[in-house]
Amino acid sequence: MSGLFGGKPDTGPAERQLAEQRAENERLKRQQEEERRDLSEQAEARRRARMRGGSRMLLSAARVNPEEGLTTLGALGTERTM
Repeated sequence: MSGLFGGKPDTGPAERQLAEQRAENERLKRQQEEERRDLSEQAEARRRARMRGGSRMLLSAARVNPEEGLTTLGALGTERTM
């Protein structure tokens, strides 16, 4: 009835909805930023793996000749290379 006498209309529900929309937009923006950051980190990790990875990472500096592989004793006590 306040509309008849020049009072302020009830804007409570509209303001509440507007606040919820703003909160949802902020949440979506944060989620997008996080996804972009994750994709960027994954791309950087792939690039780093290509540049520094490969068989060199599998070769141990502790062994005398790392390209030979591991030597173990077989069933008959003979050495074999894996």
